[in-house]
Amino acid sequence: MAIDRRVFLVLLLAGCADTSPQGPLTAITPPQPAPKPQTPAAPQPVPATPVPAGELAFDTWLRDFRGRAIAQGLSPALLDRELAGVTPDPKVISLDSRQPEFSKPVGDYIKGVISDDRVAVGRRKREELTYLPTIEARYGVPRDILLAVWAMESAFGQLQGNFDVVRSMVSLAADGRRRAWAEGELIAALKIIDSGEVTRAQLRGSWAGAMGQTQFLPSSYRSTAVDFDGDGRRDIWGSDADSLASAANLLAKGGWKPGAGWAKEVILPAGFDYSVTEVEKQIPAWWEARGVRRADGLPWTAADAASPAMLLLPAGAAGPAFLALPNHFAIRTYNNSTSYALGIGLLADRFGGGAPPVTPWPVETPLSMSDRMAAQIALARVGFNPGPADGVIGAGTRKALRAWQQSQQLPADGYMSNDMVSRLKAQAGITP
Repeated sequence: MAIDRRVFLVLLLAGCADTSPQGPLTAITPPQPAPKPQTPAAPQPVPATPVPAGELAFDTWLRDFRGRAIAQGLSPALLDRELAGVTPDPKVISLDSRQPEFSKPVGDYIKGVISDDRVAVGRRKREELTYLPTIEARYGVPRDILLAVWAMESAFGQLQGNFDVVRSMVSLAADGRRRAWAEGELIAALKIIDSGEVTRAQLRGSWAGAMGQTQFLPSSYRSTAVDFDGDGRRDIWGSDADSLASAANLLAKGGWKPGAGWAKEVILPAGFDYSVTEVEKQIPAWWEARGVRRADGLPWTAADAASPAMLLLPAGAAGPAFLALPNHFAIRTYNNSTSYALGIGLLADRFGGGAPPVTPWPVETPLSMSDRMAAQIALARVGFNPGPADGVIGAGTRKALRAWQQSQQLPADGYMSNDMVSRLKAQAGITP
């Protein structure tokens, strides 16, 4: 790979550079006359210790941010009080930039989401929380979906995170990778404090700034959190009712369609054209005309029959297939991940007494980060642009992979397996 050769050349040159105290010996020069005595020079002042580059950059960002925050309506007094002495949190920056060596296969992810213990707790909460039907009626979001979000986001309120949200957002904004987004969330957090609704000490959450039992970002809290229990506070930290109602409001604003499903497992016919995966959005009748049938054998409800659906193959042609309805994409307003939305939906189904997928999840070997990046580089080399070689197998990479698979007369399911990685590297001339 070209990148490997560049790294090798840099290391080679560094190894050849002369590091001896006297410098390189270029020639032997004749002896020189002894120098005449010189008047001792006046002592020179010791230079001040330079400010480390990172601290200087942080101070510069903080000064610039202050102006932007004031322009957004925050007072200098508030900024002085809440940002005095604040420093970036190295743990937050590390967590934001850390790339895992292995990605968890979707089947393993789903199995981790849907444990027997979690299902049992969810079913118990389903019966115990008498206000759930009222929340469901008010916002149109089923109680089982809300319980699944609660379970996934904070283990039913038990794991909310204890990071200072202001400091987390300061850290992410100053680091710069997602500066505009983080500054917006920081301003939202400061406005929450300024309103008096929540104190700085109460504003705790995950390293990424998600807060409370249903993990709201500061901007979502300001626009979407609700006081369901009527105590005058939107308490997503201590009130189960406020937390679940707030999640329902967020999903409703994200496009949740009352009375409709989120997805259905389907069985595909032999010889199916997998290239339509994640491309076509058609009503179930369109899919049925192409031999696609529901795995449970049941008919579609009127609401679902009228809804456009997209085919998903999260584990490739060998795994379960789903027709994702619009509510699947509403779930992704929480986390724009196919695996996350599938986890929420399948867990909700189990709370309501549903069964696991008919087609079992395949046993998979996780792909290393280097293999995922190599596959993306290989796709680009052979003429199928997947976007940046960042190791994230997202929609762009899957689209490029499907096009390449079609060119190779392979099932175009867009699934990056170990076999696909090996084929791509071989065609692109990338050695192991």
